[in-house]
Amino acid sequence: MTNVHDGTVATIDSALKNTGVVRSIGNTPLVRLRRLEQHLGLPASIEIHLKMEWVNPGGSIKDRTALSIIQAAIAAGNLLRGQTLIDATSGNTGIAYAMLGAALEIPVMLVVPGSASEERKRTLAAYGAHVVYSDPYEGSDGAIRLVRDLITDTDCNYFYADQYNNQANAVAHYTTTGPEIWDQTSGALTHFVAALGTTGTLMGAGRYFRHRGTVELIGVQPAEAFHGIEGLKHLPTAIVPGIFDSSLPDRIEGVDTEEAFDAARTLARIEGYFVGSSTGANLAAAARIGSDLAREGEAGRIVAVGCDGGSRYLSTGLWELD
Repeated sequence: MTNVHDGTVATIDSALKNTGVVRSIGNTPLVRLRRLEQHLGLPASIEIHLKMEWVNPGGSIKDRTALSIIQAAIAAGNLLRGQTLIDATSGNTGIAYAMLGAALEIPVMLVVPGSASEERKRTLAAYGAHVVYSDPYEGSDGAIRLVRDLITDTDCNYFYADQYNNQANAVAHYTTTGPEIWDQTSGALTHFVAALGTTGTLMGAGRYFRHRGTVELIGVQPAEAFHGIEGLKHLPTAIVPGIFDSSLPDRIEGVDTEEAFDAARTLARIEGYFVGSSTGANLAAAARIGSDLAREGEAGRIVAVGCDGGSRYLSTGLWELD
C-alpha cells in the first residue's frame, strides 16, 4: 500500500491518483423522475432530475468535499506526516474523511453530534476513525464548538480540516458537481436545488452555473430551528458557515421535517430510489418549484441533489413502520 506520509510529493500525488476509492468518487448519474412528475401532476414541460450522490463509494456527496479538502491540504503542506485530520461533522463528511483516511493512511478524529443516527456511528467505527460525541441537543453547532475547544495554537499534531470555513469544500463542487450536471443536462437546466449544511454544494456548483448561464439557485434549509433533517442548518439560528455567500442563492426555501420525510418516502414508493431526509428536503422544494412553474404556464428543468441514501436512517423516524 502506498503511504501518503512518505514525504515526497510524487508519492503523495501517486496515492491520490491511483487509490481505487479516490478514483471512484464523482461522475454520478443524473436521473429524471418521470413517475414522481406524474404523481405531482406536472405537465411534460416540467422535468425534475435527481443527482444520485449516494453511489459515491462513501455513500454521499460529502466524498467530493472530503477529497477536495485533503487534496488541498496536502498540496499546501498543511497535512503532514504523522498529523491527524480532525473536524466537526454531522456524519457524512466524517464518513468520507474516515474512508479516505483508511485508504490513504491518514489518522482521523471526528467530533459528531450525539444525535447522529446509529448507522452513521457504526460506519465511522467500521472505518476506524476516533470519534468524540458532542451534546446531542446542540446539533452540528455543538460539534463545531467542541472541536474548537479541542484544538489550540500548540496542537501542531492536528490538521483542522474546518469544512464549514474551508474554501476547498466549495471548490469540490465548482470543479466536479457543477460541470457534471451541466454536461448531463446539455446546459439546459433552469433550477438547481441544494440543501444547506456546510453550504458547499450550493456555493461551488452555484458559482459554476452562474458563470455558464441563467440558472435559478435555490438553497434548502429546515423551516424551524428544531428539526429532524440530519446535516442541514437553519441559518437564521445557527453558526453560519464562513464559505456561505448570502448573495448567491436566488432564494432559500424552508422545508418542514415531515415534508422532507414524506418526500423521501414517496420517492422510495413511486420511483424505487431509497434516499435520506436531506434529499427529501430537496425534492420537497423541487416539487414546490415545479408546481409554481405549472401555475405560471412555464417550462422548467429542475435538478435536485440526492445527498445520500436512506440506509443511514433506518433507525430514525424517517423509516418508522406505518
